[in-house]
Amino acid sequence: MIVFKRLRRQYIILFLSLITICLLVYIKTSQNIVLKRLCSCKTCVMDFMEDEWVVYHFNPKVPPILNRKNSELHQDIYNWWMGLQYSAKKVNYTEVVDQLFSLFPDKEHFSDGGPDRCRTCAVVGNSRNLLGSHYGTLIDIHDVVFRINEGPTKGYERDVGSKTTHRILYPESAVDLDNSTHLVLFPFKIMDMKWLISSFTTRNITRTYIPVKPFIHANKHKVMILHPGFIKYVHERWLHRHGRYPSTGFVTLIFALHVCDEVNVFGFEASSDGTWHHYFDETNNHYNGGPHGGDFENKTMHQLLQRKKISLYKGFTL
Repeated sequence: MIVFKRLRRQYIILFLSLITICLLVYIKTSQNIVLKRLCSCKTCVMDFMEDEWVVYHFNPKVPPILNRKNSELHQDIYNWWMGLQYSAKKVNYTEVVDQLFSLFPDKEHFSDGGPDRCRTCAVVGNSRNLLGSHYGTLIDIHDVVFRINEGPTKGYERDVGSKTTHRILYPESAVDLDNSTHLVLFPFKIMDMKWLISSFTTRNITRTYIPVKPFIHANKHKVMILHPGFIKYVHERWLHRHGRYPSTGFVTLIFALHVCDEVNVFGFEASSDGTWHHYFDETNNHYNGGPHGGDFENKTMHQLLQRKKISLYKGFTL
């Protein structure tokens, strides 16, 4: 009887010891999961699992860039995108895609994320609040510098910097690029893709709904095309269908969230006197004008700021 009690006591001690070891292993593993970083920056865009709002809006499975493998569009994406077309003329989308990837790179982009990487990105808008900001050096130290449409650097280097790694544009906003800059096409319509092909080949497209440059200087090995499904995702998931389609600036911001580890935003919002002019001309571009849901885009950007997923540099103030 005494031997039985001793054995039972030993079994209980062994059982409790095993439970203790399992608990310690579980706690240690949980700590490692919590502490595991998705990049080596001080703060990482993808460190958002604790924020339900960001988790709801952000879908990492949506491909930002079109390639041959993901070019077949789901019917709902195709129908939505075709609804943006200005022309009723039918164009064979598959043929256009085949032409695109016979000319331009067809490979994965921005797939090198990991705990050892810290890709810092500057998204540079065109607001007049950049004038007098002296942000040039700060912008240029980023690994990636996104510029939008025709926003120039020459003559404005002190305030907007001189470095451009990616320029997001469409035919009506096209400008010449240097050999080191990626051309990122925002295809509002199939005609935009056809214009891109034409500008590197026949140069016969000189007009969309307005006159456009028949060709631009750019490195064809650095051409990328935003995926129509990505544009739809930004419109529906991030903007809840406000406006007819998202602005180039807002799409660029969400694109940056998908490919960068740290995102800093410059040249958005009004200048200190309340005007919405470009820093390089007198064009009035109030965020609430045009086909975009500008007010909602602005509110969403500030939600990202509030949740510390971006930093916003508001420019020169009097």
